[in-house]
Amino acid sequence: MSNVPTIRKFDWISIFPHLMVLSFLILVYYVIFPNQALLFGSFTYLLISRSIRYFIPKYHRLGIKAMNEEEYEYSILNFEKSYQFFSNRSWIDKYRYLTLLSSSKMSYREMALNNIAFSYGRLGEGKKAMEYYLKLKEEFPENGVVDYSIRMMNSAKNTEL
Repeated sequence: MSNVPTIRKFDWISIFPHLMVLSFLILVYYVIFPNQALLFGSFTYLLISRSIRYFIPKYHRLGIKAMNEEEYEYSILNFEKSYQFFSNRSWIDKYRYLTLLSSSKMSYREMALNNIAFSYGRLGEGKKAMEYYLKLKEEFPENGVVDYSIRMMNSAKNTEL
C-alpha cells in the first residue's frame, strides 16, 4: 500500500436510491422466501453493487490500483481510458447513484482528470499536471481540490529548493 492521498466525497442524497433498490430486492425475496427476505435481499444488493462497480468502471479501478502501486504511467493510461469511457457514456456517470450504485459526489470523469493531474505531478511533469488541473477547473469549476492543487503547484514554482 502506498502513501497516495485519497479523497472521498460522499453524497448523502444517494442513500435514497440505494435504499429503494435494497427495499425492492427484499420485497421480491419476501414473496419467495418470507423468512430469509432480509438476508437474501441484502446479499443480492451487495453482489449487484460490487459487480457493477467492478466491471463498469474497470479502467478507473485499474488506475487506482496502479496509483497505489506507484505505477503512475500506467495509472495515467487507465484514467485517460476511464475519462473517455464516461465521456462517451455520460448518462452512466450522471446517474451513477442508480447505474453504478455509487455514492461518490465526484463524477468518474472528474476523478479521472484529478488523478491524471496528480499522477503527472508524481512523475515530476509539472506542466502536464497543470494542464490537467486547468482542464479539471474548466470542466468542473466547483471542484475544491483543483484550486488547492493549482495554488500548491504555483507556490512550488516560486520556491527554491
